[in-house]
Amino acid sequence: MKPRKFSPAHRSSLLSELVCSNSLKSDSLDNAIGLLKEEMRRLGSLIIRAADQTRVPAGGSLAVDREEFSRFITESLDREDLVGIIREEITDMPPDDPVIVATGPLTSEALTRSLMQLTGGKSLYFYDAVSPIVTRDSIDFQTAFKASRYGRGGNDYVNCPMTRGQYYGFVEALVRAEKVPLREFEREAFFEGCMPIEELARRGRDTLAFGSLKPVGLIDPRTGERPFAVVQLRQDNRAATLYGMVGFQTKLKWEEQRRVFRMIPGLEKAEFVRLGSLHRNTFVNSPQLLAESLQLKDHPRIFLAGQITGVEGYVESAAMGLLAGISASLWARDTRMITPSPTTALGSLVRYITHANPTTFQPMNANFGLFPPLRGQQRGKQKRRLLARRALEDIEQWRGMIEGSLQVSSPES
Repeated sequence: MKPRKFSPAHRSSLLSELVCSNSLKSDSLDNAIGLLKEEMRRLGSLIIRAADQTRVPAGGSLAVDREEFSRFITESLDREDLVGIIREEITDMPPDDPVIVATGPLTSEALTRSLMQLTGGKSLYFYDAVSPIVTRDSIDFQTAFKASRYGRGGNDYVNCPMTRGQYYGFVEALVRAEKVPLREFEREAFFEGCMPIEELARRGRDTLAFGSLKPVGLIDPRTGERPFAVVQLRQDNRAATLYGMVGFQTKLKWEEQRRVFRMIPGLEKAEFVRLGSLHRNTFVNSPQLLAESLQLKDHPRIFLAGQITGVEGYVESAAMGLLAGISASLWARDTRMITPSPTTALGSLVRYITHANPTTFQPMNANFGLFPPLRGQQRGKQKRRLLARRALEDIEQWRGMIEGSLQVSSPES
């Protein structure tokens, strides 16, 4: 619907705009997110191809230049003869045609109502907070230093070290700072992985020191010692002129953000090009509503994709879009649905969102805890590598089955 209408969190007219962060997380096969990305690469994902083409330094993570990432996807779709882009808001479900609903976590109120009327149920909500971004030129590198934890990935992060006194003073100011009041219809339901930093600080004075501000693996070159706590900033664009504050999603008022975050050593004169904000994310009760093909059980012509299905994260949301597209293609050709094995990262996510307890269903990231266990007593890195090897073998097998089904089916059907 952009640019005719924007959600509260979006600003760009380009497609696939990244709002919360420019990081797609780990690129290692020892991590379930990294494994999921590799599965998507092998399945021909446009999203992952765009990320690989527009990546910026981020240690072992895959981070992208936001604008270049969105432009790559927009231009790729513009060049596709079989794709037409109509920039209008869709407020209702098409009456008869097969459709994939891939409207993101900020689905408009009109379309949300239409979807809920169709399913006869209520949507669930949680709130996702956005981290601030500062300019590199405004960072004081007399205090801040570049490094990655344990020297892994080069000097990809900017680190702002804190002494004990600085840390506790910052936590106290963070807890006391004025926050944006929630409206009556909003409820406190933050996804644990996107908990606002001030909410984490309220849990205890040392929570952040053992969480996003933990100093392990970092040495302050000025002192030769490990800081008491450290705030990390991650490169946000290819030109390295912008840096995002890692783990600093927040619902503080904007003036309070400027005041409190400038207490961080090295950020005393920080120029904020984007301040943190809070927005509503919408997802459906997938265990009740969705088949493993991501079709609505009662309306099989309608497929859901992305974060609205109850996955959490950019990569997981894109993975659901990839699966919905494959499933819709099979359905349109009247071909048997084939879903990926739960031994794969993609299949384990689908299995979770469609078979979880519907009364306690909450969004989920990709993780190895969703995978069926291996035989034997493997642990740690060895176990993760064996799980990854099995997953990649199984995703290749599934890809072959899908390609075979699409080749033998009649395109006219």
